[in-house]
Amino acid sequence: MSDTLHPVTPEALAITRTTAEQYHAAHAQSLADPDGFWRSQIGRLDWYRAPTIMGNWSWDPVDIKWFEDGVINASWNCLDRWADADPKRTAIIWEADDPKADGRRISYGELREEVARMANALVALGVDKGDCVTIYMPMIPEAAMAMLACARIGAVHSVVFGGFSAESLAGRIEDAQSRFIITADEGRRGGKPIPLKAIADQACDKAEVAGVNVEAMLVIRHTGGRVAMVEDRDHWWHDIRTDVPDTCTPEPMNAEDPLFILYTSGSTGKPKGVLHSTAGYLLWANLTFETVFDYRTGEVFWCTADVGWVTGHSYIVYGPLSAGATVLMFEGIPSFPANDRFWQVIDKHKVNIFYTAPTALRAIMRDGDEPVNRHDLSSLRLLGTVGEPINPEAWNWYHRVVGKGQLPIVDTWWQTETGGALITPLPGATPLKAGSASWPFFGIEPALVDTEGTIIPWAPGEDISGNLVLLRSWPGQARTVFGDHERFTQTYFTTYRGRYFTGDGA
Repeated sequence: MSDTLHPVTPEALAITRTTAEQYHAAHAQSLADPDGFWRSQIGRLDWYRAPTIMGNWSWDPVDIKWFEDGVINASWNCLDRWADADPKRTAIIWEADDPKADGRRISYGELREEVARMANALVALGVDKGDCVTIYMPMIPEAAMAMLACARIGAVHSVVFGGFSAESLAGRIEDAQSRFIITADEGRRGGKPIPLKAIADQACDKAEVAGVNVEAMLVIRHTGGRVAMVEDRDHWWHDIRTDVPDTCTPEPMNAEDPLFILYTSGSTGKPKGVLHSTAGYLLWANLTFETVFDYRTGEVFWCTADVGWVTGHSYIVYGPLSAGATVLMFEGIPSFPANDRFWQVIDKHKVNIFYTAPTALRAIMRDGDEPVNRHDLSSLRLLGTVGEPINPEAWNWYHRVVGKGQLPIVDTWWQTETGGALITPLPGATPLKAGSASWPFFGIEPALVDTEGTIIPWAPGEDISGNLVLLRSWPGQARTVFGDHERFTQTYFTTYRGRYFTGDGA
């Protein structure tokens, strides 16, 4: 790691909602008085019944609950409270794979209507509260609509990345016992069509052999590519949406009701269906989004992830929309049609906050500074990275060339299982060091242990290394592996008994 320390800039300090003093005080309170801290945060969300119980968890045996007597709906929190107050506020800006293609701007009022229609369509197709709906989609607004439509009626969604094979999709359909699929005719990526509907058809055939019969498939027309439709099973969205109302009363959900399953490939064995519950996950996504990115109303936030990954769940859909933010969704890749596409999009849409992966940055920086410098990036206020450690060389290039040596970089560490960022700088509070994710977020108590599980003592100024564990639960933590709680226990809580083992060193 680079040892150069970049202090908090006067510009970041002038507008921050969290100074260093506020961070340290809030973090200390979140550990010393967790019930009091989380009670002060539940007002971030709209509840049908606010919880009186905060955290109620054990890691030996593993039983995790947060806000368990609360009643809420995630779709309401992401849509209705903003659509009621300001229906014309922009929710989603969509940028197509082809820069010459028309984009879309969708307001909170329009988004609520489309989500309601899709929710009603799912009910008409036989989806009940608690059913699992598999979403296999390109990066188009209908992917977010599908997620929120499931949440609206109390169905559990399982989003599968649109680049996965028929075998991978079938395995996830089988594991979740999912009888419903939402897909599109095709996707587009780097100028090439991806035959999503055809792949979904193959996956249905494979799942049927394994004993899972897909009853209904909702198909969005995106490219207009020709696809085969199975009679009585497949339904075009553009046909069904005109036959259903544009209002749908949200289903009141218990805080601990499942919101979604998301499969991680895992290093060995079949993929793990990580299950996240409704209220704890939503509150964590909301709190980390607003605090880590220091978001303020009207700014354009762009996370370059796909909704097929947890980053897209937390920081394209649930975190930003529950905060009333304007979020950019991008269908394409950074190298198409040229190596300056990211910077062209930032310039075009006047993006204020940009959150991307170190892999993308390393690929882009090989082409030098000129592709960045040919665009006006003066709208940018904050940069972020996610998905893997960022090497100091890439961090310094990002800071110097994209951030013009001025913009803070929030280098976030987290996992599918954590629901949102756990270790991260805060732009108005944290001095920055290239390659360092810096400080734990509120409620997070990390430690390093040796191979025997003994905590390695540390004092400021010391360099130590070990295996990263977490000593207490947080609201966004996954509750189980779907259908296999023993696997959840074995994977995360038996290496160091009574502690959450991240699988990472630090």
